Amino acid sequence: MSMNDLTIEEFNQQLQQWHGENIRIKKHELRDEDTITMNLDHISYETHTRRLDEYTPMHALYLHGQGQTETDAQSAQPLPSAYYEIPLEDTTRYQFLNDRFTLETARGTYTIEKE
Repeated sequence: MSMNDLTIEEFNQQLQQWHGENIRIKKHELRDEDTITMNLDHISYETHTRRLDEYTPMHALYLHGQGQTETDAQSAQPLPSAYYEIPLEDTTRYQFLNDRFTLETARGTYTIEKE
């Protein structure tokens, strides 16, 4: 592990300190790129032991709070629910560098930073 690699426990401890902050989440997944902004209320995790298909993640990180998805430079849509879900895998790589978290999964890369 390099200096900025984190365990899931270290990632969780550091991210928990961002409660009440305005954050920006960027998702890069295949040809899909999303930007979400939200006021982070709290964090939770879930494990799906009964998955119906391979697309349902085994683990998930939920960032709870009021937020919006940036659809283009001019407009934004409210999040469809009061949380944003990031699928996690046993092989997910957690990093923290320059005040930014990066989560790398087989499906894509997510960055979380303060606004």
